Amino acid sequence: MANPRLHSHLPPLSLLLLPLLLLGSAHGVSAVGVNYGTIGNNLPSPKKVAQLLQSTLIDRVKIYDSNPDILDAFSNTGIDLIVAVENRLVANLSKDPSAAAEWLASRVAPFLPATSVVAVAVGNEYLTSGDDKLEPNDLVQAMQNLHAALVARGLDRKIKVSTPHSMAVLAASFPPSSATFAMTLLPTLTSIVEFLADTGAPFMINAYPYFAYRDNSNSVDLEYALLGNKTTVRDPKGYVYTNMLDAQIDAVRSAIGALGFGNRSIEITVSESGWPSKGEDGDRAATPENARTYNTRLIERAQANRGTPMRAQERVEIFVFALFNENKKQGGVAERNFGLFNGDGSKAYDVDLSCQFCSGGVSGFGEKAVGSSAAVRGPSVWCVAKPHAEDELLQAVVDFCCGPGGVDCREVYEGGECYAPEKVHAHASYAMNTYYQMHGRNYWNCDFKGTGLVTFSDPSYGRCRYSQQ
Repeated sequence: MANPRLHSHLPPLSLLLLPLLLLGSAHGVSAVGVNYGTIGNNLPSPKKVAQLLQSTLIDRVKIYDSNPDILDAFSNTGIDLIVAVENRLVANLSKDPSAAAEWLASRVAPFLPATSVVAVAVGNEYLTSGDDKLEPNDLVQAMQNLHAALVARGLDRKIKVSTPHSMAVLAASFPPSSATFAMTLLPTLTSIVEFLADTGAPFMINAYPYFAYRDNSNSVDLEYALLGNKTTVRDPKGYVYTNMLDAQIDAVRSAIGALGFGNRSIEITVSESGWPSKGEDGDRAATPENARTYNTRLIERAQANRGTPMRAQERVEIFVFALFNENKKQGGVAERNFGLFNGDGSKAYDVDLSCQFCSGGVSGFGEKAVGSSAAVRGPSVWCVAKPHAEDELLQAVVDFCCGPGGVDCREVYEGGECYAPEKVHAHASYAMNTYYQMHGRNYWNCDFKGTGLVTFSDPSYGRCRYSQQ
């Protein structure tokens, strides 16, 4: 039957290219990431964590090691994973390329491609850790060795290598347009930035307006720190900032430019940002209300797919810190209370993580709290569109599935049971699932250029029924 192309503006020739187009990884998808730390003795199992996150708008997870239980739990979930090399292991991977190859072979490769690993974070705030035993040159060499190991396996386009930095790598962060890196770190950071530019990997920065406000509450406006838009701060070069996070990102951008890489394409990823719900006595900033406000706005900013005053069109990927309160973490009270969730799986405060076409509820990680079939893995499995996939790409999926893919799409045409809501995301989910079921429910049949998501809860609604194998 002819495909009426519900939302399509593609010329007929493009249909011939769709099967090839849909094999690659997605670009321009607005991802919402979260940091999954495990320094606690009361946390849910990785399988429960992966299972519930499929019911949320979170589609990227960053961890602080290469825990095999976590890598296994996130297989076939459609959630991208960033794994890490701990600071203490960096020196070993720097000494010999074979050590990096062995780490990749033993810690990551066994889980590919079922687990979608998209990056390796080498160390965490390595250059500003204060540990004299950590040699800066080891970090650069370890990154190079890991990249070479990925190249040898043909994985360098899929998996990028970077390293997260603290804001302490900057000599000063204000005004943003004049920011530079600390003089003592210039040689190392020059090598790192050159490596990132050459390999297409992002510069990762851990940025926390909370700490700036907590330590300077007399001079920093709370709304400015909480990502509000009521306060404006002007940079001497004319840039206007309505929140501190954008200013911090642009400060890093200026520091990269000051190294001579202003004309190179280097994306910036906010690898950590968050706000604690509890702090030391007298810490009036660390409250559930402020944490809810900041992280709600942070998630909205991540979803908005927008840049900063210096680069308005350049998307900034953001990872919220953190998924859980970690009761065994060292440091002050605030360090143990950055989580969206408590260790028992209940919400630390109310932040909306739901998405329209995801399965199940998001009240907590306990089976009773979930209260839906999403809490139980079984033989039934479906394929739907990721919540933030771009409409243009999803329309290409609809055209492929309902045309060359052989899917009977009458239910999403006008008058069909799945026509409403008349949105390309809903129609793509129906078409993707039907294609997925037709072809044996292999994980690669729910890829669609990275826009597909496997779910264990029936996405059917009203009289619209999603097929099963």
